[in-house]
Amino acid sequence: MKMKRLGRDGPLVSDLGLGCNGMSLQKPRADDESVATLQAALDNGISFLDTADFYGMGHNESLIARAIKGRRDQAFLSVKFGALISHSGAFLGLEGRPSSVKAFAAYSLQRLGVDVIDLYQPGRPDPAVPFEDTIGAVADLIKEGKVRYLGVSEVGAENLRRAHAVHPVTALEIEYSLACRFIEPEILPAARELGIGIVAYRVLADGLLSGLLTGEPTGGNAHLRPPRMQGENIEHNIETVEFLKQMAAAKGHTAAQLAVAWLLSRGEDIVPLIGMSRRARLAENLAIPDIRFTAEELAALERAFGPGGIIGDRYPGFVMKFAAR
Repeated sequence: MKMKRLGRDGPLVSDLGLGCNGMSLQKPRADDESVATLQAALDNGISFLDTADFYGMGHNESLIARAIKGRRDQAFLSVKFGALISHSGAFLGLEGRPSSVKAFAAYSLQRLGVDVIDLYQPGRPDPAVPFEDTIGAVADLIKEGKVRYLGVSEVGAENLRRAHAVHPVTALEIEYSLACRFIEPEILPAARELGIGIVAYRVLADGLLSGLLTGEPTGGNAHLRPPRMQGENIEHNIETVEFLKQMAAAKGHTAAQLAVAWLLSRGEDIVPLIGMSRRARLAENLAIPDIRFTAEELAALERAFGPGGIIGDRYPGFVMKFAAR
């Protein structure tokens, strides 16, 4: 796995990161297989492990602790905090007070079984707390040696600059994909100006870019389904993805592989997060960094996935108020 620098002055991390949330969401959970998958990823050079204290209410961090025991130096741990989730999985709000931030970090360190978190970041800004106060608490943790680098997640250009003014920001975790390009006009240029790396999540846009969907999903909570995955929107979007499927077939790859490879083509400052909880998918993902596009192919993808190519918001309305714009 190729390594790249995370941000202008940050650490070297793997070209791809592993988003670990799905390991705690699957029902029934398969903890032994998840741990084996994490270890296989590390064996093959995927060092960037992305988690949060609210993923499975600490379950996800405990999984990672099992996987990295005895091999801490092979893993780069990115941890989010601040989302309050009930036992049933309901969203209860955001918490960004400095005292809470430091308590969250103490519990994460214990669950992960480590002395320091590599990248620590609020999952969303708490609207009830000045963002500078939340960021200042992480800066304190860095001074104390409990955190190495500051990250932020799902913030716009203004909050990105506010955070960076308190302490240098190493990475911004934010949704970015062929199907979701809202960061390109303002947020991405601001990050590049400040030397902040981009950690891209939901890189397959809820499975839309996998090319496997034939209609509106029927599982899960329909109340939480993004508008881009509903009704006429999903019908239109599946038609757009058909172009990606055809290009992938012509190149001997899957649509999902091409979607992630496109992100890598957008710049050396982008680390896409792939999601997998089974070792069987590792070989497919390891092949992604070797995929190349011609100028003509990139131009064709730009035409297909430009404005109007994918329609519908990325989150339902009640969640969008907490999302970066």
